[in-house]
Amino acid sequence: MWISGIQGLPLEVTVVGCYSLEDKEWISRQDPYVCLEYGSTKYRTKTCTDGGKNPTFQEKFVFPLIEGLRELNIVVWNSHTLIADEFIGSGRIQLHKALSQGFDDATWPLVNRTGRHSGEVRLILHYSTAHLSEKAKTKLGPTAPQYATPSSALSQLLPQGSAPMAPSAPYYPPTTAYTCPSSSPYTPYPPQTTTYSPSPSPPLGYPPQTCPPPPPPSIYPQHSYPQLPSVYPPQPYPPSPSASGLILLSSRSSKWNLSTPAILTSTV
Repeated sequence: MWISGIQGLPLEVTVVGCYSLEDKEWISRQDPYVCLEYGSTKYRTKTCTDGGKNPTFQEKFVFPLIEGLRELNIVVWNSHTLIADEFIGSGRIQLHKALSQGFDDATWPLVNRTGRHSGEVRLILHYSTAHLSEKAKTKLGPTAPQYATPSSALSQLLPQGSAPMAPSAPYYPPTTAYTCPSSSPYTPYPPQTTTYSPSPSPPLGYPPQTCPPPPPPSIYPQHSYPQLPSVYPPQPYPPSPSASGLILLSSRSSKWNLSTPAILTSTV
């Protein structure tokens, strides 16, 4: 549930104490204190001297609420005299329950810089205007006036056991039909005397459109291609009769006693 209209209203925060804080001292007891921050408003508790791991504060602070801000930041430190104060832990306090119910008493966890648990802090949140704002909404809310219907008013006047009267039909004033005045101050348009003859229709014997004749046959002779042989693969062609052949003869016999080949040319 979203809560609106809280701008500037007071929120009371009571720091009760801390429990199981991380011990930052080796010899003596640590001196913790608590810092609270909400928006630009910051508060700090008193230092609990020798508070150790479980300090007690019991201090109350009042924060002006900011519209849209639902978290309260809290930081616990260990106070030192000669050196800087030492960080113990921090946490975020959710304000939704306190703003919606008006009261919240809970313990919130604290974590150190490495994100490990370093203790707990107990806070009491009090929002006194939570119930007042709800009552104001119910009082200031728009309420419609209660009117008695005619049937309910008549039922109170009629004796018990008698049938209620049927509601009468609503009355509407009679309406008169509108009549056009006989005389008009405007001059009427003169009547149209010229007539226009219709366009003549085409004669009955008008020839319809015909398709163009087919083109004449080609004047070029058609060539017939030779038929492919039916037997595959085709037969080899015979040698040409006019071909001339060269016959190289190499004879190394003792009859011719020739050391080079002889070339014989013949014409077939």
